[in-house]
Amino acid sequence: QVQLVESGGGLVQAGGSLRLSCAASGGTFSNYWMGWFRRAPGQEREFVATIAGNGGIRYYSDSVKGRFTVTRDNVKNTAFLQMNSLKPEDTAVYYCAARQNWMTSRLPREYGYWGQGTQVTVSS
Repeated sequence: QVQLVESGGGLVQAGGSLRLSCAASGGTFSNYWMGWFRRAPGQEREFVATIAGNGGIRYYSDSVKGRFTVTRDNVKNTAFLQMNSLKPEDTAVYYCAARQNWMTSRLPREYGYWGQGTQVTVSS
């Protein structure tokens, strides 16, 4: 059983940066793909980024590619989402999730473990 706790959200002006963290416990962290998702008000939860267990493979949604970077530290059992050049449309609750499978996925339903979410608000 994996427990995930996000932190690092907040209020930032457009063009600013934030770094989200996702601390994991209760499992072998390197066995899991780690994904980041977000849900804006009135919207479905959408894929943001994912990173393989060894950190060697990463995928991003088109909307964040070139602005966001996903990384992980398998010693500290923590995943990160560095968000630069933030836009008001990036405003959402951001969630990290874990998937124990050799294949990645962009579908929320294929991630078995979720954090509680952290609010990111980007003002214009």
